[in-house]
Amino acid sequence: MSSITTAQGILHYEVYGRGKPVILLHGWLGTWGLWQDVMATLGQSYRTYALDFWGFGDSGKRNSTFQVQEFILMVRQFMDQMGIASAPLIGHSMGGTVSLSYACQYPERVEKVVIIGSPIVGTSLALALKLAGIPPIARMLFSSMGLFRMGMKAASPLISRGEDFPEMMDRDLSKTTMDSFFRSISSLHRWDIRQEIPNLKIPVMGMFGLRDIIVNPNQWKALKQGVPEARIEIFKKAGHFIMLDEPESFKEKILDFLQEPSQ
Repeated sequence: MSSITTAQGILHYEVYGRGKPVILLHGWLGTWGLWQDVMATLGQSYRTYALDFWGFGDSGKRNSTFQVQEFILMVRQFMDQMGIASAPLIGHSMGGTVSLSYACQYPERVEKVVIIGSPIVGTSLALALKLAGIPPIARMLFSSMGLFRMGMKAASPLISRGEDFPEMMDRDLSKTTMDSFFRSISSLHRWDIRQEIPNLKIPVMGMFGLRDIIVNPNQWKALKQGVPEARIEIFKKAGHFIMLDEPESFKEKILDFLQEPSQ
Protein backbone atom coordinates (compact mmCIF):
# COMPACT_ATOMS: atom_id res chain seq x y z
CA MET A 1 0.00 0.00 0.00
CA SER A 2 1.55 3.31 -1.13
CA SER A 3 0.46 6.92 -0.71
CA ILE A 4 1.48 10.54 -1.06
CA THR A 5 0.36 13.48 1.06
CA THR A 6 -1.59 16.34 -0.52
CA ALA A 7 -3.52 19.35 0.77
CA GLN A 8 -6.70 17.37 0.20
CA GLY A 9 -5.43 14.44 2.26
CA ILE A 10 -3.78 11.11 1.59
CA LEU A 11 -3.74 9.97 -2.04
CA HIS A 12 -3.52 6.19 -2.11
CA TYR A 13 -2.12 4.28 -5.08
CA GLU A 14 -0.75 0.88 -6.00
CA VAL A 15 2.14 0.25 -8.38
CA TYR A 16 3.26 -2.82 -10.29
CA GLY A 17 5.79 -3.62 -13.00
CA ARG A 18 8.78 -1.95 -14.60
CA GLY A 19 9.23 0.24 -17.63
CA LYS A 20 7.50 3.36 -18.90
CA PRO A 21 4.74 4.63 -16.57
CA VAL A 22 1.03 4.13 -17.26
CA ILE A 23 -1.63 5.67 -14.99
CA LEU A 24 -4.97 3.94 -14.35
CA LEU A 25 -8.05 5.80 -13.05
CA HIS A 26 -11.19 4.09 -11.74
CA GLY A 27 -14.81 5.19 -12.06
CA TRP A 28 -17.50 6.44 -9.69
CA LEU A 29 -17.83 4.30 -6.54
CA GLY A 30 -14.78 2.29 -7.63
CA THR A 31 -11.23 1.87 -6.36
CA TRP A 32 -7.82 0.88 -7.71
CA GLY A 33 -8.83 -2.77 -7.20
CA LEU A 34 -10.70 -2.73 -10.50
CA TRP A 35 -7.33 -2.83 -12.26
CA GLN A 36 -5.60 -5.74 -10.53
CA ASP A 37 -5.88 -8.18 -13.43
CA VAL A 38 -5.03 -5.46 -15.97
CA MET A 39 -1.96 -4.45 -13.94
CA ALA A 40 -0.74 -8.05 -13.92
CA THR A 41 -0.73 -7.97 -17.73
CA LEU A 42 0.50 -4.43 -18.35
CA GLY A 43 3.08 -4.74 -15.60
CA GLN A 44 5.09 -7.12 -17.76
CA SER A 45 6.00 -4.17 -20.01
CA TYR A 46 5.06 -1.02 -18.09
CA ARG A 47 5.24 0.45 -14.62
CA THR A 48 1.54 0.74 -13.82
CA TYR A 49 0.08 3.11 -11.23
CA ALA A 50 -3.54 2.68 -10.12
CA LEU A 51 -4.90 5.61 -8.08
CA ASP A 52 -7.82 5.96 -5.66
CA PHE A 53 -9.61 9.26 -6.22
CA TRP A 54 -10.09 11.38 -3.11
CA GLY A 55 -13.21 10.13 -1.35
CA PHE A 56 -12.85 6.57 -2.65
CA GLY A 57 -10.92 3.49 -1.63
CA ASP A 58 -8.12 4.32 0.81
CA SER A 59 -7.58 7.94 -0.24
CA GLY A 60 -8.53 10.89 1.97
CA LYS A 61 -12.23 11.65 2.41
CA ARG A 62 -12.39 14.94 4.32
CA ASN A 63 -10.69 17.86 2.63
CA SER A 64 -11.86 17.46 -0.96
CA THR A 65 -14.76 18.92 -2.92
CA PHE A 66 -14.95 15.64 -4.91
CA GLN A 67 -15.45 17.54 -8.16
CA VAL A 68 -14.21 16.43 -11.59
CA GLN A 69 -11.93 19.46 -11.84
CA GLU A 70 -10.32 18.63 -8.51
CA PHE A 71 -9.70 15.06 -9.64
CA ILE A 72 -7.92 16.49 -12.70
CA LEU A 73 -5.67 18.49 -10.39
CA MET A 74 -5.16 15.34 -8.31
CA VAL A 75 -3.60 13.59 -11.30
CA ARG A 76 -1.34 16.61 -11.82
CA GLN A 77 -0.22 16.52 -8.16
CA PHE A 78 0.44 12.80 -8.37
CA MET A 79 2.55 13.08 -11.51
CA ASP A 80 4.49 16.03 -10.09
CA GLN A 81 5.28 14.28 -6.82
CA MET A 82 6.20 11.00 -8.52
CA GLY A 83 8.43 12.77 -11.06
CA ILE A 84 6.40 11.51 -14.03
CA ALA A 85 6.88 14.00 -16.86
CA SER A 86 4.33 12.38 -19.17
CA ALA A 87 2.46 9.10 -19.45
CA PRO A 88 -0.50 7.37 -21.08
CA LEU A 89 -3.73 7.63 -19.07
CA ILE A 90 -6.31 4.84 -18.96
CA GLY A 91 -9.62 5.68 -17.32
CA HIS A 92 -12.85 3.82 -16.67
CA SER A 93 -16.15 5.73 -16.60
CA MET A 94 -15.56 8.90 -14.54
CA GLY A 95 -11.84 8.11 -14.64
CA GLY A 96 -11.91 8.27 -18.43
CA THR A 97 -13.64 11.64 -18.38
CA VAL A 98 -10.95 12.88 -15.99
CA SER A 99 -8.25 11.45 -18.27
CA LEU A 100 -9.57 13.19 -21.40
CA SER A 101 -10.07 16.44 -19.52
CA TYR A 102 -6.56 16.25 -18.08
CA ALA A 103 -5.14 15.74 -21.57
CA CYS A 104 -7.03 18.82 -22.79
CA GLN A 105 -5.74 20.97 -19.91
CA TYR A 106 -2.19 19.57 -19.73
CA PRO A 107 -1.43 18.20 -23.22
CA GLU A 108 2.31 18.10 -22.60
CA ARG A 109 1.82 15.63 -19.74
CA VAL A 110 -0.17 12.98 -21.64
CA GLU A 111 1.13 10.63 -24.35
CA LYS A 112 -2.06 8.67 -25.07
CA VAL A 113 -5.55 8.35 -23.59
CA VAL A 114 -7.85 5.34 -23.29
CA ILE A 115 -11.40 5.83 -22.07
CA ILE A 116 -13.67 2.93 -21.14
CA GLY A 117 -17.43 3.50 -20.95
CA SER A 118 -16.83 7.17 -20.18
CA PRO A 119 -19.25 10.07 -20.64
CA ILE A 120 -18.16 12.81 -23.02
CA VAL A 121 -21.36 14.59 -22.04
CA GLY A 122 -22.51 14.09 -18.44
CA THR A 123 -26.16 13.93 -19.41
CA SER A 124 -25.45 10.52 -20.96
CA LEU A 125 -25.45 9.02 -17.46
CA ALA A 126 -28.29 6.66 -16.56
CA LEU A 127 -31.20 8.23 -14.69
CA ALA A 128 -30.33 6.38 -11.47
CA LEU A 129 -26.87 7.99 -11.41
CA LYS A 130 -28.30 11.44 -12.05
CA LEU A 131 -30.67 10.98 -9.11
CA ALA A 132 -27.77 9.84 -6.90
CA GLY A 133 -26.28 13.33 -7.31
CA ILE A 134 -29.25 14.92 -5.51
CA PRO A 135 -28.40 15.40 -1.80
CA PRO A 136 -31.78 14.32 -0.32
CA ILE A 137 -31.72 11.12 -2.34
CA ALA A 138 -28.10 10.46 -1.40
CA ARG A 139 -28.97 10.95 2.29
CA MET A 140 -31.87 8.52 1.97
CA LEU A 141 -29.63 5.89 0.37
CA PHE A 142 -26.92 6.29 3.01
CA SER A 143 -29.44 6.15 5.87
CA SER A 144 -30.37 2.65 4.70
CA MET A 145 -26.94 1.59 3.47
CA GLY A 146 -27.49 -2.08 4.28
CA LEU A 147 -30.54 -2.27 2.04
CA PHE A 148 -28.83 -0.20 -0.62
CA ARG A 149 -25.86 -2.56 -0.75
CA MET A 150 -28.18 -5.56 -0.93
CA GLY A 151 -30.04 -3.93 -3.81
CA MET A 152 -26.81 -3.20 -5.65
CA LYS A 153 -25.70 -6.81 -5.24
CA ALA A 154 -29.03 -8.02 -6.62
CA ALA A 155 -28.67 -5.70 -9.61
CA SER A 156 -25.05 -6.61 -10.29
CA PRO A 157 -25.79 -9.19 -13.06
CA LEU A 158 -27.35 -6.37 -15.08
CA ILE A 159 -24.16 -4.30 -14.74
CA SER A 160 -21.40 -6.86 -15.28
CA ARG A 161 -21.01 -10.56 -16.03
CA GLY A 162 -17.74 -10.64 -14.06
CA GLU A 163 -17.75 -13.44 -11.50
CA ASP A 164 -16.16 -11.30 -8.78
CA PHE A 165 -18.06 -8.12 -9.57
CA PRO A 166 -20.73 -8.29 -6.79
CA GLU A 167 -18.11 -8.64 -4.05
CA MET A 168 -15.85 -6.00 -5.61
CA MET A 169 -18.71 -3.52 -5.91
CA ASP A 170 -19.85 -4.12 -2.33
CA ARG A 171 -16.32 -3.72 -0.98
CA ASP A 172 -15.75 -0.51 -2.91
CA LEU A 173 -19.11 0.93 -1.88
CA SER A 174 -18.26 0.30 1.79
CA LYS A 175 -15.31 2.70 1.43
CA THR A 176 -17.37 5.58 0.01
CA THR A 177 -18.74 8.51 2.02
CA MET A 178 -22.00 10.30 1.34
CA ASP A 179 -20.21 13.50 0.26
CA SER A 180 -17.94 11.74 -2.23
CA PHE A 181 -20.91 9.66 -3.39
CA PHE A 182 -23.21 12.49 -4.44
CA ARG A 183 -20.78 15.38 -5.07
CA SER A 184 -18.67 13.45 -7.58
CA ILE A 185 -21.59 12.12 -9.62
CA SER A 186 -23.34 15.51 -9.52
CA SER A 187 -20.18 17.13 -10.90
CA LEU A 188 -19.83 14.44 -13.58
CA HIS A 189 -23.46 14.92 -14.62
CA ARG A 190 -22.73 18.60 -15.33
CA TRP A 191 -19.44 17.92 -17.18
CA ASP A 192 -19.25 18.38 -20.96
CA ILE A 193 -15.94 18.22 -22.85
CA ARG A 194 -17.20 18.34 -26.43
CA GLN A 195 -15.72 21.79 -26.96
CA GLU A 196 -12.28 20.83 -25.62
CA ILE A 197 -11.53 17.45 -27.21
CA PRO A 198 -11.11 18.71 -30.82
CA ASN A 199 -7.86 20.32 -29.62
CA LEU A 200 -6.31 16.98 -28.69
CA LYS A 201 -3.24 16.08 -30.73
CA ILE A 202 -2.45 12.73 -29.09
CA PRO A 203 -3.70 9.19 -29.85
CA VAL A 204 -7.08 8.48 -28.24
CA MET A 205 -8.95 5.19 -27.94
CA GLY A 206 -12.54 4.82 -26.78
CA MET A 207 -13.84 1.44 -25.60
CA PHE A 208 -17.59 0.97 -25.22
CA GLY A 209 -19.80 -2.00 -24.32
CA LEU A 210 -23.12 -2.17 -26.14
CA ARG A 211 -24.79 -3.60 -23.02
CA ASP A 212 -23.76 -0.64 -20.86
CA ILE A 213 -26.69 0.53 -18.70
CA ILE A 214 -24.61 3.07 -16.73
CA VAL A 215 -23.36 5.35 -19.53
CA ASN A 216 -25.02 5.47 -22.93
CA PRO A 217 -22.65 3.49 -25.20
CA ASN A 218 -23.43 5.87 -28.06
CA GLN A 219 -20.97 8.25 -26.42
CA TRP A 220 -18.47 6.80 -28.89
CA LYS A 221 -20.16 9.02 -31.48
CA ALA A 222 -19.50 12.16 -29.42
CA LEU A 223 -15.87 11.12 -29.05
CA LYS A 224 -15.50 10.39 -32.76
CA GLN A 225 -17.14 13.68 -33.70
CA GLY A 226 -14.68 15.61 -31.54
CA VAL A 227 -11.64 13.48 -32.34
CA PRO A 228 -12.11 12.00 -35.83
CA GLU A 229 -8.81 10.11 -35.61
CA ALA A 230 -9.84 8.36 -32.36
CA ARG A 231 -9.72 4.58 -32.38
CA ILE A 232 -13.09 3.14 -31.37
CA GLU A 233 -13.50 -0.38 -30.01
CA ILE A 234 -17.04 -1.70 -29.55
CA PHE A 235 -17.66 -4.77 -27.39
CA LYS A 236 -21.01 -6.34 -28.28
CA LYS A 237 -21.20 -8.68 -25.28
CA ALA A 238 -19.87 -6.30 -22.62
CA GLY A 239 -21.54 -3.78 -20.37
CA HIS A 240 -20.02 -0.94 -18.36
CA PHE A 241 -17.12 -3.06 -17.04
CA ILE A 242 -15.51 -4.29 -20.24
CA MET A 243 -12.35 -5.38 -18.42
CA LEU A 244 -14.48 -7.85 -16.41
CA ASP A 245 -16.91 -8.93 -19.13
CA GLU A 246 -14.39 -9.54 -21.94
CA PRO A 247 -11.02 -9.48 -20.13
CA GLU A 248 -8.75 -11.12 -22.71
CA SER A 249 -9.96 -9.07 -25.67
CA PHE A 250 -9.84 -5.94 -23.51
CA LYS A 251 -6.21 -6.46 -22.45
CA GLU A 252 -5.16 -7.38 -25.98
CA LYS A 253 -6.56 -4.13 -27.40
CA ILE A 254 -5.08 -2.03 -24.58
CA LEU A 255 -1.61 -3.48 -25.16
CA ASP A 256 -1.91 -3.05 -28.90
CA PHE A 257 -2.85 0.60 -28.50
CA LEU A 258 -0.08 1.34 -26.00
CA GLN A 259 2.54 -0.28 -28.21
CA GLU A 260 1.34 1.41 -31.39
CA PRO A 261 3.81 4.15 -32.45
CA SER A 262 2.48 7.68 -31.99
CA GLN A 263 2.23 9.74 -35.14
